[in-house]
Amino acid sequence: MVKVGRFSLVIACGLFVAAGPAFALDVERVADARGVQHHKYKDAEQALAAGIASYRSGDAKNSVEPLTYAAQGGAALAQWKLGKMYAAGDGVTADDYKAYKYFLQIVQNYDEDQTPRRELPVVASAFVAVGAYSLNGIADAGMKPNPSRAREMFQYAATNFGDADAQYNLARMYLDGSGVEKDARQAARWLRLAAEKGHAPSQAMLGHLLFNGVDGISRQRAQGLMYLTLAREGANDPASDKWIVDLYDKAMRTASDNDRQAAAVYLESYMKRR
Repeated sequence: MVKVGRFSLVIACGLFVAAGPAFALDVERVADARGVQHHKYKDAEQALAAGIASYRSGDAKNSVEPLTYAAQGGAALAQWKLGKMYAAGDGVTADDYKAYKYFLQIVQNYDEDQTPRRELPVVASAFVAVGAYSLNGIADAGMKPNPSRAREMFQYAATNFGDADAQYNLARMYLDGSGVEKDARQAARWLRLAAEKGHAPSQAMLGHLLFNGVDGISRQRAQGLMYLTLAREGANDPASDKWIVDLYDKAMRTASDNDRQAAAVYLESYMKRR
């Protein structure tokens, strides 16, 4: 998990599982002079399939070798999964710089004319991850924060892939004035795009801005409360989503009966549109 500002950025957790069935498992085993078994892969796709099978069986540690083989062969999904594993310390020793390098490989190898459409979610996720690491830097590796590069990564993923995480992080940069001129209206624009995709952090931040009328944004308490309610309903992790719950609770304490009633009407209309 890559940290962005005060909040956590979760990197597309379902992609690895969903993409697995596209590859067939056909792996030879050979033994060295000591009789130790090793995998021998005919190509990156077979190694990727072996890594997927191992990881799905709950053996993250032994998925690293075939995934590394596949990543070296240019398999974007293997690079993405290894990046995620190193970021989280899942089956390997946590290493943000190794995670960053794997995500960077995907970004650098992306070709909008050649990359298969089924890999685009992985590519978008990698752009977001590289942006997050660029924003914060990696102190242990001597990598300094680079907000300008972070904005480029988020902007590309937000615009070209419509990625909700990228839109949210780009909005946060505009809210914080990190690498860009502070602009709450621009932030609200990106938050709204992500909020309409059901992105709970974006719904929470947009709701907060609208409810309170921050930095030149017109106060719209009922609509803000609607978005905060949506975010609260989508908050599933007691630890990482606590800030969402706190914003919702604070707004509810100060909302009038009219605010709550109007928010309920907005919410009903919103759900019908969905």
